[in-house]
Amino acid sequence: MKEVMIYTDGACSGNPGPGGWGAVLFYGEHKKEISGGEKATTNNRMEIKAVIEALSLLKEPCTVKVYSDSAYVVNCFQNGWIHGWLRNGWKNSKKEPVENQDLWKQLWELMKKHTVEYVKVKGHSDNEWNNRCDELAREAIKRL
Repeated sequence: MKEVMIYTDGACSGNPGPGGWGAVLFYGEHKKEISGGEKATTNNRMEIKAVIEALSLLKEPCTVKVYSDSAYVVNCFQNGWIHGWLRNGWKNSKKEPVENQDLWKQLWELMKKHTVEYVKVKGHSDNEWNNRCDELAREAIKRL
């Protein structure tokens, strides 16, 4: 399988408020930058949306490393939250409906096609590609 690296980030001007997401995909010598936004959203939704949009571009099953500064996204998979949600009918540990369920379901379907590993990076620090994703997300907000 092809090996792909994806950096993602989401941003929101107000939470909720106008939001943007950005992603940078790497495959071999190729690099692709993507971004988008929504007029009324939350930061967490934009963090998930960035991963969805990036994985949606992959045309065949791949081995993927997703780098994100979002503990919300990374912990969902590293800590196995997703498996509990699936087991409990999309209810969290408090027996309440999982927030952003629509996006989590989309992401879960996309992940079934690939082997995906999530890696937590420190946000707003010295990670060049996380910083670039933040720029892309903020530029997307300005275009709304």
